[in-house]
Amino acid sequence: MTTGEVMAGPELERARETAERFLANVETVVHGKHDEIRLVLAALACKGHVLFEDVPGTAKTVLARAVSGSIKGAVGRRIQCTPDLQPSDVTGLAVYDQRTRDFEFRPGPIFANVVLVDEINRAMPKTQSALLEAMGERQVTVDGVTRPLPEPFLLLATENPIEYEGTFPLPEAQLDRFFLRTSLGYPSPDEELRVIDDQRIEHPLATLQSVVTLEEIEQIQSAVAGVYVDPLIGAWIVALVRATRDVPSTAVGASVRGSLALERAVRAFALLEGRHFVVPGDVEHLFLPVVGHRVMMTPAKLAEARRVGRAEALDSFLAECLEVAPGPMLADEETRSLTAASA
Repeated sequence: MTTGEVMAGPELERARETAERFLANVETVVHGKHDEIRLVLAALACKGHVLFEDVPGTAKTVLARAVSGSIKGAVGRRIQCTPDLQPSDVTGLAVYDQRTRDFEFRPGPIFANVVLVDEINRAMPKTQSALLEAMGERQVTVDGVTRPLPEPFLLLATENPIEYEGTFPLPEAQLDRFFLRTSLGYPSPDEELRVIDDQRIEHPLATLQSVVTLEEIEQIQSAVAGVYVDPLIGAWIVALVRATRDVPSTAVGASVRGSLALERAVRAFALLEGRHFVVPGDVEHLFLPVVGHRVMMTPAKLAEARRVGRAEALDSFLAECLEVAPGPMLADEETRSLTAASA
């Protein structure tokens, strides 16, 4: 399906309704993080993976369990990364069975629908690399045998930004495999009080209901391709990503994978917003979460980030890119909606 084609209204509306039901269900457990949960759902809709750069205790595990618990029949697993974690602890291994006199494969925790990889930067590089095939090709090869992972497959990884002792920074190749990077952060005082009240008797996860099926998740993933992207917006996405290779702040800009991810991300975001077409604001809103971690900053920019804070440094980076590649001038939303419907 090309950028000029659009999915029939009823199919897109069913996917949007399913997404809203899914989002509302997760929010009964994780409070005050509507935008962040929507980013996770957008990654799931695009068959991507999410990296959380966050401090401990911000509901990352709860979010992963809520996502898997909201899908009927989905399996959720957690991998706690430590320096002694081996690749086989992630992928599984073949064990000799004396009864059958043959090797039997015992799958590792990566064989699940939703996998939380906690503190991924504490794992050795060889263990981190064991995740690359699973993230990129959605399969695992052990002892020369390739086994597909279940669908849908969503990997949520976390890394602690304030602890560096005993950590192994993710290489650029692995960072590029993550669809987007975000953080949950601490809740507001009111939201934190609500968390305390909700867990006074039992954890909300104990009563969480499964509200969507695996087939409905696949329908959402299919519906993303039917969201209309104006050719001018498509060209702007490419120009913005290419700008990351030219601005003074970057040593190495984003790859073509960044353009592909951003184009898919804005489609999914528009769907979650209840639209069957993308607007320029979608691109600007998702640019940093989708592209920011794919860029290698110069030493001067990294020093600025340490001085003024990462968020402010990234905002100035976005401003640089927008100066090189300003947004397109389009008609109002109603006109573009009619254009999309008749495309």
